[in-house]
Amino acid sequence: MAEVHRFTENALSDWMKGDGPDSDIVISSRIRIARNVRAYPFPMLATNQQSKEVLDKVSEVLGNEELDTISRFTLLPLSELDELKRRVLVEKHLISPALANESRNGAVILSDNESISIMVNEEDHLRIQCLCPGFQIKEAWDLANQIDDLFESHLEYAFDEKRGYMTSCPTNVGTGIRASVMIHLPALVLTQQINRILSAITQVGLAVRGLYGEGSEALGNLFQISNQITLGQSEEEIIDNLHSVVRQIIEHERAARQKLAQESRAKLLDRVSRSFGILSYAAIMDSKEAAQRLSDVRLGIDMGFIKKVSPQALNELLVMTQPGFLQQTAGEKLSPEERDIRRAQLIRDKMSESDEAR
Repeated sequence: MAEVHRFTENALSDWMKGDGPDSDIVISSRIRIARNVRAYPFPMLATNQQSKEVLDKVSEVLGNEELDTISRFTLLPLSELDELKRRVLVEKHLISPALANESRNGAVILSDNESISIMVNEEDHLRIQCLCPGFQIKEAWDLANQIDDLFESHLEYAFDEKRGYMTSCPTNVGTGIRASVMIHLPALVLTQQINRILSAITQVGLAVRGLYGEGSEALGNLFQISNQITLGQSEEEIIDNLHSVVRQIIEHERAARQKLAQESRAKLLDRVSRSFGILSYAAIMDSKEAAQRLSDVRLGIDMGFIKKVSPQALNELLVMTQPGFLQQTAGEKLSPEERDIRRAQLIRDKMSESDEAR
């Protein structure tokens, strides 16, 4: 159980502690690859014995010396994790909600710094995920591709010459790749340009989702932008298209921030300062308000209005203020009001720590 605690007790993954390119706007870059083992049914149709055999085959690859050169990896069977620990892993983006609800031989393989997460027996037999700080989508792809090649050298993937990699969901058939960035766009929201930008994004074959992917709300002005097309394009074409569009979005957000600084500086400073004050002294706060206030403060940091708090502290708070992590640190289940009280206290403490550290 010590291995489990190592991944669930800290809100901030080691990979998030470093700065990446354009990290004032792009929080993280992610590649996720869907793969299935030939001759076995997809997880939703597999028997308990079949899914166990898949897990055993994947586990055998962990002993490979080539994999050790990338990182040390830990296998965590979902059956050994209680509901709260599963929820924390979801909040840290290390597993999906679908895997958290899986009870039939589901598992996750995590690298020491948590930048690599390999889900086993989720919607597909393998979901290889690589995360990098800032705008490093090509670097994330290079790492994911390396791991994918290693697993493919030991497992026979389900592959069709015409259709590509076979996946449980038809929308993933082909390359099986989902490339995405988590991007913070407060200025585009404040200048009311966001709807136009998001509409343009969807017209070029990209999808826009919230903090936790499909079906989730874009809290705190955080958006996930990812490819929708996996069939008919190469992996490099998918990556290049996303990279090009995100680069344009970054420039639009920077221009919007400059416009706010020039035309509405006093109002913007007031908004940022009020949110900083509320976060520093509020006695109760729900998750939606916390996300919005943290977004304001992050914008204030990036524009030089606030120097007392680090971006890494805000990244940590994004996870620490989620329901699962709040209850884990409390050591018990909490009612919604109790969570709101504890969330406010935790944010106050974090703000005070940042102030003292500087």
